[in-house]
Amino acid sequence: MFKKTLLAISVASLSMPLIAQESQTEDDAEVIKVVGQRGMLTSAIATQRAADTVNSVVTNATIGNLPDQNVAEAVRRLPGVNVLDDQGEGRFISVRGLDPELNAATLNGLRLPAPEGDTRAVALDVIPSELVESIEVIKTLIPEMDADTIGATVRINTISGNNREDFINVQAIASYNDLNEKYSPEYGIDFSRKLTDKLAIAGGFKVSERKTATDNLEMDGWDQTDGGTVYADAVEYRDYDVERERTGISLSLDFSASETTELFLRTLYSKFDDFENRRRLVFEMDEAPSAFSGETVTFDSADGEISVRRGLKDRFESQVIKTFEVGGETELNNGWEFEYAASYAEASENEYKTQDPTRFRRDFDEAGDLAVTFDYSDLTFSPFSVTSENFDFNDPSIYELNKVEFVDGTAQEEEVTLQFDAEREFVFNNGAEFEIKFGGKYRQKDKEVDVEIVEYSDFDTYTLAQVVGQQTYTLFDLGPLPDLAATRAFNNANLNSFGDVERLIVDSQLDDFIVEEDVLALFVQAGYETDKFLVIGGFRYEQTDTASSGNYVDSDSESVESRRFDKDYSNLLPSVAFKYELQDDVLLRGGVYQSIVRPKLGKLAPFLETNEDFEIEAGNPDLAPYEANNLDISLEYYFDEGAVVQAGIFYKDIDNFIVDQEFGPDDAPYNGVYNGVAFEEAVIPQNGETATVVGFEFAYNQAFESGLILVFNYTYTDSEADLSDRTIVLPSTSETTYNATVGYESGPFSTRFTYSYRDDYLDELGGDALEDRWVEDQTKMDVTASYDVSEQIQVFVKFANINDTDYVAYQKGPGRPRLLQYETYSWTGRFGVEVNF
Repeated sequence: MFKKTLLAISVASLSMPLIAQESQTEDDAEVIKVVGQRGMLTSAIATQRAADTVNSVVTNATIGNLPDQNVAEAVRRLPGVNVLDDQGEGRFISVRGLDPELNAATLNGLRLPAPEGDTRAVALDVIPSELVESIEVIKTLIPEMDADTIGATVRINTISGNNREDFINVQAIASYNDLNEKYSPEYGIDFSRKLTDKLAIAGGFKVSERKTATDNLEMDGWDQTDGGTVYADAVEYRDYDVERERTGISLSLDFSASETTELFLRTLYSKFDDFENRRRLVFEMDEAPSAFSGETVTFDSADGEISVRRGLKDRFESQVIKTFEVGGETELNNGWEFEYAASYAEASENEYKTQDPTRFRRDFDEAGDLAVTFDYSDLTFSPFSVTSENFDFNDPSIYELNKVEFVDGTAQEEEVTLQFDAEREFVFNNGAEFEIKFGGKYRQKDKEVDVEIVEYSDFDTYTLAQVVGQQTYTLFDLGPLPDLAATRAFNNANLNSFGDVERLIVDSQLDDFIVEEDVLALFVQAGYETDKFLVIGGFRYEQTDTASSGNYVDSDSESVESRRFDKDYSNLLPSVAFKYELQDDVLLRGGVYQSIVRPKLGKLAPFLETNEDFEIEAGNPDLAPYEANNLDISLEYYFDEGAVVQAGIFYKDIDNFIVDQEFGPDDAPYNGVYNGVAFEEAVIPQNGETATVVGFEFAYNQAFESGLILVFNYTYTDSEADLSDRTIVLPSTSETTYNATVGYESGPFSTRFTYSYRDDYLDELGGDALEDRWVEDQTKMDVTASYDVSEQIQVFVKFANINDTDYVAYQKGPGRPRLLQYETYSWTGRFGVEVNF
C-alpha cells in the first residue's frame, strides 16, 4: 500500500498536462495507454489523488509536446520553478526563490554529481530531455529521502522496461535559430522490449547540435560626478557564436530472478560539449566624462586615457555525467520486504587549450586621439559614436597584441553510494494499514579541481590586421574583430615567437582544491492509513565527515602553501507527511520537515589569496550547513473528471544562511587574523545569517470533452534574509511566477500554446541596495503543433521564444537605472518527424 503510493507520480500544485503511462496493481502489471492531451491530464489527475507528498511532475509525453531540449527547460513551467538561463538556454533551476545550490538532483533515486568546479548544483542542461520518462520536483521530504535539500529534489527517471509494451520510437529533427540563421540536426531513438518473461530492456540514444548566437552588451564601473552625471567607465560589446552538442545514452535492465526478487541495472552516459566563440570590443575610461547632454556622455582622451580592446575568446568545454547502479527488491514470505542498491556516479568538466583571451589593445591618451560618446536613453542598449583626429579608429593595424592566455582546467566529482532498506506492512481488522520502514545509506564523495593558465605576450609585430574577420553582431557595427579560425591557427603556429611566456601561478593555484565528503544516513519511519487518512513520519540521522585541501597564495611574492582542514557534524531531522480526504472530491495534504544543505564546495575549499596591502579573500572550511524548518499545506478539489483546482501555502525558516562578509582588523571573530594570516581587509564566507520564505501556490487544470485543454498555475513568494548591515530578498527569488497553457486537439491534429512569466529577481549583492544586480522580469511564449499522419507517424513543429524576449540585468541606482548586461537570442524553431513501431 505505502510503497505504491509513496512512489506514485504526484502533483500538489499541478501545473501541466501530465501522464501516468502505466500503473501496477498489487497482483498484476497492467499497461495503460494514454492518448492525447486530454488523456494525459485525466490520467495524471487520477495519479495525483493517490500521492502522499507535495510534488510537481512533468513526464515524457508532456515534454514531447513542448519545445524543451533539456531537463532544466522541461521543468520551467512547474509552479514555483524559476530557470536560470545561459546563452538563452535553461541551465539551473531555482525552486520557490531559493538558490540552485539549495536543490538536489537525482537520477532514478541516485544522487547526481555536479560537473562544474565549485558548486553542488547540477547544470540540468547536460541531460537531453528525450531520455527522460518523468521529472519530479519533490517539495516535501519524508525520512527515507535524502535530507540535503531546502528548495526541492529534482528526481529524473529514465525509461524502464517494467510494465511497458514493446515499442521503438525514432525521431529526426531540424532546429533553426533566427539570429544566426543556421540549422542544426537532432536525432534519437528510445525503446522498450520484453526479451523473456523475466527480462526486460529499455533505453535511448540522443544526439543533438544547437547552433545559436547571442548579441550582448555589458557595462560596469558605474559612478557619478560631483555635478550628478551618471556614467559607466567600462563598456563591452560582445558577439557570441555558440555551438552545443549533446550525446545521451541510457540503458535499463529489469530481471525477475524469482517470484520474490526483482533486480535492476540502470546506466546513463551524457556528454555536453560547449564551443563558445566570443568576439568583443571593450572601452575603458580612466577619467569622468568631459561632456554630457541629456542622456549622452562623452569621454575625451585629452582628459584621460581611453583604452580600447578588441579580442577573442576561443573556448571548448566538455561536461560528462556517467552513472551505474545495480539493485533490487526481495519480499519474504513473512511479510518483510528489502530494497538494496549500489551505485557509482562520475561527473567531469574539462576545458582543453582554451585561448581566453587573445587580446589586441590600443591606449588613446593624447588630445585628438579619441573621443567617444555613449547614449544611455535606452536601458536595454547603449550605442556609441567616435571621433578621432590622429587615428583611423577602425584600422586593425593600430591594435597590437596585449596577451594570449591558454587555459586547461579539469573538475571531477565521483560518488559511491550503498543503500539498504527494510519494511513490513500490517493490516488491522478494521482495514487500516500500518507500515514500519528503516534503513541506511552511505555516500562517499570526492571532488577535485585543477586549473593551469599560461600567458603568452611580447609579440610586437602581431596586430589585429593579421587575423581580422567578420562580425555577426546585429545590433551595431563594432568595426574590426578577430576571426576564430585565423586567430587560432596563428597563435598555435607562432608559439615560439612570443617573447614572454609565463605560467600564472596565482590564477593556476588559487582555484585548485580537493574536497572529500562521507555521509552516513540512518532512518526510521512509520505510516498509518485508513480509507480517509494517511500519515507518514519518523526521523533521519545524517553524519557528515569532510576533509578539504587548498592553497594559500601570496599574489605579490607568488608563494604557495598547501593547507588541509577536517570537519565533522551530525543532524537529527524529523519529518511528517499527511493526507486527509475531507469529502469525496476534496483532499487536504501537507508536510512538516527539517532539512539541511551542505556548504557550496567553492566556499568550503580552503583557498586564500593575500597581497602586500594585507587584503585577503578566502574560503572557509569551517562552515556549517544550512538548516531549515519547512511547512507545506495544500487543498485540492476534483470537481470533474479530468479537472482539479488547488491552492497551497509554504513556509521555510533557514538558519546558517551563508554569505560573503567583509571584515576589518578589529572585527570579530577574527580581529585581523584568519587561520594564521594577518589582514587589514578580508572577504570570508560566514554562517549566522537567517532567512525566511513564505508563499502561496494556485493551480487550475481542466480537460474538456470538446478537446480544449486549460492549464494555469501561479506562485507568489515573499523572502527575506538578514545580513549584518541590511535585510534583503533572497537571490534568485521572483516574487511572482505564473504559467498558462491552452491546448486543443481534434482527431489527428493537436496544438498547444504556452505562456510563462517570472518577476524580476535579485541576482548579486552590491555594496548597498542601489548597487545590487537585478535581472529584469521576463515573459516567454512557445507554440507547438503536431499531426498524426498514421498510427505510427507523427509530424510536428515547435517554436520557442516566439516573442523574442531578451535578458536584462541592471542596478536600480543611484541617480538612474544602470544597465549591467543585455542579451538577445531571437526565436528557435524545430521541425521533425516521429515514428513509432
